[in-house]
Amino acid sequence: MNITFLGNGDSMGTPRVYCDCDVCGEARTTGDNVRFRSAVWLECEGESPLLLDCGPDFRAQMERLGVRRVTQGLITHAHFDHIGGLVDWSDMCRWREETAKLFAPAEVLDEIVRRFPWLGERLDMIANDGGMTYGSWRITPWKVNHGKNGFAYAYRFDQRETGYAWAYCSDSFDLSPAEKEPLRGLSLLVLGTSFYEEPFPAETRSLYDVKEGLDLVREVGAAQAIFTHLSHDIDVRRDYGLPANVRLALAGLAVRVG
Repeated sequence: MNITFLGNGDSMGTPRVYCDCDVCGEARTTGDNVRFRSAVWLECEGESPLLLDCGPDFRAQMERLGVRRVTQGLITHAHFDHIGGLVDWSDMCRWREETAKLFAPAEVLDEIVRRFPWLGERLDMIANDGGMTYGSWRITPWKVNHGKNGFAYAYRFDQRETGYAWAYCSDSFDLSPAEKEPLRGLSLLVLGTSFYEEPFPAETRSLYDVKEGLDLVREVGAAQAIFTHLSHDIDVRRDYGLPANVRLALAGLAVRVG
């Protein structure tokens, strides 16, 4: 499977419209820190590509990718930075006179329909609570704590032929032992970490920071990790002294797994 990071930013993206910090300023000039909202593009031999999350930067991400058709997608939760592009995707399908498949746990689909009741005309919504397959991969969702923002879902991808496993856990915080269990034995963990060291009280937070993310990677024994969902607190020009098996996601980063 090929994984391409279409976006690696938090809910506001970088630069933030209202902000004049050094990172946002750099993003407006040389652009190393420009970040679309978090989403990835999955490609598996013999299968149509699978879009994982569809935020408000969907149009720009598809243009950068050079894609004119999306036939299936997977959603982690119904926050706007992860579903804001569904309207554009649905309209794309309408103009193409076709219907695409949208997979998510039933309660996520219910919330999407409440917000955008017309999407079902062009997006066939399919509950995947019991898991699903994508080529030779088994995809298993599980509910994770999203701190003050409620809940999200993470996805574990298991290659049935080789035993390779990786997980996408973009929006989580202070996971319980049961919520951490699917993260064990991974070859790759993609984890959301908005700040390097978040200074705010725990009860106001919704994602791990980088330092906590490193602790989690060690705890679950992930062989490699990529940190995504980065806020404007993270400056990619800075050396954070990350271990060799951990890196920050960049827009366009492509990784082959399996």
